[in-house]
Amino acid sequence: MSTPEPPFTRELGLLASAELGVLGRVTESTNLTLVVEFGQGDDYAWGIYKPEAGERPLHDFDPGLHARELAAFELSEWLGWHLVPPTVVRHDAPVGVGSVQWFVENDGEHYFTLLEQRPETHDQLRRMALFDVITNNTDRKGGHVLCDADGHLWGIDHGLCFGAHARLRTVIWDFAGEAIAPALLGQIAPLATEIPPAVAELIDDHEAELVRRRVRRLLRERELPWPTHDYQYPWPLV
Repeated sequence: MSTPEPPFTRELGLLASAELGVLGRVTESTNLTLVVEFGQGDDYAWGIYKPEAGERPLHDFDPGLHARELAAFELSEWLGWHLVPPTVVRHDAPVGVGSVQWFVENDGEHYFTLLEQRPETHDQLRRMALFDVITNNTDRKGGHVLCDADGHLWGIDHGLCFGAHARLRTVIWDFAGEAIAPALLGQIAPLATEIPPAVAELIDDHEAELVRRRVRRLLRERELPWPTHDYQYPWPLV
């Protein structure tokens, strides 16, 4: 299996149309999460399939977290950051509608090992922290940060993003208070007034307005925020 490369034409084509075969279940996941295989020969790959039918009811998110997984990918691509592995929504998947995301091969490193041992990844971690603020990510655990063989960082598990309640929960607080790089501010600035249509169609109007508000605040304050209480750390941390 190869590392996905932008613009992900091959990966998205396979994800959208190849027949999916279930290999097994990710047992530590709260919701039903399945490892699937697709393609053949050089085009053989794995994916992570999250069916709506396997979601546990939540009081603050409606069913259909797959739409938020896709929205995170679409926003990452619109920004040109390529933080989220290629993701599609399939209606013909084995357990019904759900998200299917390209499986990123990694050696088990996570946020905390990268922070302590891989300083060359810190700018990517800062960018991921900014992405989490913009999307109001409520579940950025350390294990949701993956590093591929080329040193590129990927963020996974974005089903609990774009919510209407201000509940940023992440482990990436080590850069709090730092100035946001001017180049990043320039890249997010258009979101202060308009959300990309591919994202807007996947969340409701109020959630889209909250994205704009968060970006306007970031442009005004020009630094990564600090946590205000312990609830802003997810559990478990990894």
